[in-house]
Amino acid sequence: MLELYHALTSTCSQKVRFCLAEKGLTWVDRHVDILSDSHLTPDYLALNPLGVVPTLVHDGQAVTESSVICEYIDDVFPSPCLAPSGAYQKAQMRSWMAFFSEIPTSFIRVVTLHMLTKSKQDAVSEEDYIANTERRPVRKYIFRKMGRGGFPADEIKSAFDGLRQTAERVDEQLKASEWIAGDQFSLADIVLLPSIDRLEDLGLDAVWAGLPRFGDWWSRVKSRPAYAQAYPKGSRFSHYAPDVRVRAREVYRQELTQFLQASLQGSRRAVRESIVAV
Repeated sequence: MLELYHALTSTCSQKVRFCLAEKGLTWVDRHVDILSDSHLTPDYLALNPLGVVPTLVHDGQAVTESSVICEYIDDVFPSPCLAPSGAYQKAQMRSWMAFFSEIPTSFIRVVTLHMLTKSKQDAVSEEDYIANTERRPVRKYIFRKMGRGGFPADEIKSAFDGLRQTAERVDEQLKASEWIAGDQFSLADIVLLPSIDRLEDLGLDAVWAGLPRFGDWWSRVKSRPAYAQAYPKGSRFSHYAPDVRVRAREVYRQELTQFLQASLQGSRRAVRESIVAV
């Protein structure tokens, strides 16, 4: 039996739901309400000591860390296969997965938390923020860095730089193949896609402005049947707040404008068109 402890809006949970959908697997839904800190309860911490989602439980054994979970699923349920067959090609896929975990997965967390914090910073006192931060086994460090008022400007700039670097690197790779790790859709594509969906949900798809191969890749991802299955209603912030793109624009307009001016090397027309689209 497969049980998935997950949160609808968690990008790491979305990654695993997509993988399960690609495999056509059925699973028991164990929803974790992260807004009420259900992931920090003693019962959940006994299952996942890091206090994060998702956690996959297979026949009573817990598997944690979303990318590891995806590889586990592909190992245990090998059809359809989501990894290349050759050892070298599989190593290349894992290199992409490591890069995506290091760069876009980390930076999309910065972008998301900063926006949410900026919109809610008056709703919690400094004392309550510190107390809630220190309860977290591993995420306390990013919450300490962020603070109640959001991340410093240089952290936001680094996040956009890293996300743009990701899009440019993938766009270059797609000159040689249909998918990121070759001509087969693989775990490399799955590990990246929730970060890109989050950017699009926030109206920040200008991050991949001027990268047509990347845009085509994203369109192919969204055409897969697993995409709709992995994102049921309630999976995106826009489901709860229809004005989320307006709010994101207010929070990020200055940073995104500066980012685009640097990334697009002074192409003022492209910058203007991208900002209008945000």
